[in-house]
Amino acid sequence: MSKYDVIVLGSGPGGYVTAIRASQLGLKTAVIEKESLGGVCLNWGCIPTKALLKSAQVFEYLNHAEDYGLKATGVEKDFTAVVKRSRGVAEGMSKGVQFLMKKNKIDVINGYGKIKPGKKVDVNGKEYSANHIIIATGARSRELPNLKQDGETVIGYRKAMTLEKQPKSMIVVGSGAIGVEFASFYNTMGTDVTIVEYLPNVVPVEDEDVSKQFERSMKKAGIKVMTNSSVEKVEKTKTGVKATVKTKKGEEILEADIVLSAVGIKTNIENIGLEDVGIVTDKDKIIVNDFYQTNMPGYYAIGDVTPGPALAHVASAEGITCVEKIAGMNVEKIDYGNIPGCTYATPEIASVGMTEKQAKEAGYELKVGKFPFSASGKASASGAKDGFVKVIFDAKYGEWLGCHMIGAGVTDMIAEAVLGRKLETTGHEVLKTIHPHPTMSEAVMEAVADAYGEVIHL
Repeated sequence: MSKYDVIVLGSGPGGYVTAIRASQLGLKTAVIEKESLGGVCLNWGCIPTKALLKSAQVFEYLNHAEDYGLKATGVEKDFTAVVKRSRGVAEGMSKGVQFLMKKNKIDVINGYGKIKPGKKVDVNGKEYSANHIIIATGARSRELPNLKQDGETVIGYRKAMTLEKQPKSMIVVGSGAIGVEFASFYNTMGTDVTIVEYLPNVVPVEDEDVSKQFERSMKKAGIKVMTNSSVEKVEKTKTGVKATVKTKKGEEILEADIVLSAVGIKTNIENIGLEDVGIVTDKDKIIVNDFYQTNMPGYYAIGDVTPGPALAHVASAEGITCVEKIAGMNVEKIDYGNIPGCTYATPEIASVGMTEKQAKEAGYELKVGKFPFSASGKASASGAKDGFVKVIFDAKYGEWLGCHMIGAGVTDMIAEAVLGRKLETTGHEVLKTIHPHPTMSEAVMEAVADAYGEVIHL
């Protein structure tokens, strides 16, 4: 039997990062993966969707070249080539993880892993043991009872990424990050898209101002948006699908080529041996402490299978924290109130901290500032004036409670707010931090200035 210091079950952005950090700390490490290294994120999620969205963005630019004083004639799309490029990007990233495994002398065990008592893992009938076993098996697309995915009429994100033929029309059920990113991609490529959202606002976890702006932008782009609505049933027709949608005004029938179900995720915790070992779960999640130890000594869990936010960067941070604690380091627990969230649709959305509603409900007296990109020189020059930066401060002590952005490139800007909040900066310190001109990031400083009554360019 092969013996390790650490075995990681799953090689997504939680698993492979955990394995690398463990190896860096001198721990003999193995990672078990049943599919491709990199997990869903690299192969079927974060990375290939961004490749699709980039192709759509370039297509959009070419079709609107005259807006920039240019002419582009004969612009054609090749949907198959766009999908092929996306798969190539994913494959390249997965090979990059293979290289990192070799570089860090991590054993990669291919197969389906199942944990066993006595700190052992069974992989296709062969046993491995370790002092510490870390579960990082991630999640998959969740299926509703009345919206079963058959891969033809109702599909999930995997199939949406690799369709052989572009549908002429699509119904997207759910307006979280996955739903709106695919809606944005397919709409830009020319598919007639309808979003159906059960809650009152699209991208419902975001600040209400952001949700309203995003809905306006989606409608402006030609996407039909139905909120306070639910898909009750889907029937296959000769030409596609017929969906019965329950709305506040009654039932409405929608017809389309295909339905994309984007109603959240389901953790991969079945059939991995949790019951055999006696690991406690609750509501589809593995229960862990601040350093990701389960109730059973020597067994840990990180990423989507735990109660924290199901985000790639969270899984990576949790894995690093977990193995550093295992290695005996003095580790600071993760502050889940300072986790950035990003949505890569058009326009992009990025946020961290409390929404205005949450801050009010928490009893804070607020200073709120907002700066629209329509007043930004860089945004005007770029032709990307939709959106804004919104900041929320505690009026009493100047604590930066939240930051919410919607617009072009904001996913690359949010880290300023995350770092500022980590360092416990105040609004006045942000104001006195000189931002380069002209940049989109100036909007952060301007929004803070608006909150404090010192805004220059509004």
